[in-house]
Amino acid sequence: MPQPQTSAKPTIYLIPVPLSDTGPERVLPSFNKQIITSLQYFIVENLRSARRFLKSVDRNIDIDTLTFTELNVRTSPEQVEQLLNPAAQGHDIGIISEAGCPAVADPGADAVRIAQRKGYAVYPLVGPSSIIMGLMGSGFNGQNFAFCGYLPIEQNARTEKIRQLQTQVLRHNQTQIFIETPYRNNRLIDELCRVLPGNMLLCVASDITGKKQEIITKPLSQWARGNYNYDKTPSIFLLYK
Repeated sequence: MPQPQTSAKPTIYLIPVPLSDTGPERVLPSFNKQIITSLQYFIVENLRSARRFLKSVDRNIDIDTLTFTELNVRTSPEQVEQLLNPAAQGHDIGIISEAGCPAVADPGADAVRIAQRKGYAVYPLVGPSSIIMGLMGSGFNGQNFAFCGYLPIEQNARTEKIRQLQTQVLRHNQTQIFIETPYRNNRLIDELCRVLPGNMLLCVASDITGKKQEIITKPLSQWARGNYNYDKTPSIFLLYK
C-alpha cells in the first residue's frame, strides 16, 4: 500500500471532498484517508462542513485535537499568509474546500499561491472534479476547453459574455464550461436558449456522483422546448457546436 509522501519541506495537501451527499469511499481512494488521518492542521472553506467531512472519512478522528483555520471569500490577502504559519514551523497542512477539488474555482488557490512562493511542497490528492467529469460525459472537445467560472450578474455584461463563449466555440473549436448559483440554473438555460442559435449544443451535468446524477447533451432548440428543473441542484454547464 502506498505511503504518505515524506519531504524535507512542509507539504500542503489539497484534499478533495465529495460533490454530493455520498460516502467518501465511493469517490476518494484509500490513500487520501492515510493522508487525512496523519494531519493536525487544516485550512478549510467552512469549519462545520470540514469537520463533518473528516468524521465521514474516519469516525475515530478526534476532531477536538485538530487545528482549523478558515479561508473563504471574506478572508483578506493579508490573512492568507498567516494561515500557513504551521508550515513555517515545519508542519504539513491540509486544504479542504466546500465541495470537489480545492483551489479550482475555490479560495484555496490563494493559499497554494503563497505556498508555491515560499517553496513548500504542494501535493494535490485524487478526487472528483465536476469540471472534468462533466466534460468527460458531455461528448464535447476534451483536447481544447476552457473553464470560465461564474458568468456576470449584470444583464448586459452577462449577454455579452454568453456571446463571447459562442465565439470561442466557433472560432477556436473550444468547449466552454461554466457554473451558476444553483437557484438560478433554470434562468441560465433560458438565457442561453434566448441568446444563442438553436443548433448550438448545451450539456447540463447535474448532481455529479450523486443519486440523481444526470449528464444530458442536446441542442439549445430542444432545451427550449423541454421540461427540466435544475434549480437547487448543483450543476455545471458546457457549450459546444
